[in-house]
Amino acid sequence: RLGNCPAVLKQSTRVSEIYGTSNIKERHRHRYEVNQRFADDIARGGLVISGTSPDGSLVEYVEATDHPYMVATQAHPEFRSRPFDAHPLFIGLIKSAIQ
Repeated sequence: RLGNCPAVLKQSTRVSEIYGTSNIKERHRHRYEVNQRFADDIARGGLVISGTSPDGSLVEYVEATDHPYMVATQAHPEFRSRPFDAHPLFIGLIKSAIQ
């Protein structure tokens, strides 16, 4: 996936709270995917798939339900972050660390 790609965030997840919306666009530059056949195993491991591509075929975000801030993304938030305008995921990480 290359470029600015849309994602749909699951409601009441950490990432949906951080972004403040359920429909976002983030920059990508990779050729990796999470194999959806392991979605049940991922859930049994205490993780939730918290964001996908609009058609649900690609996993975009995964987070741990029992951790203050364990969020994984396929996107590159550093591409949108600036010294005085940090990306929401980085702000969320710092807020979590302070708590």
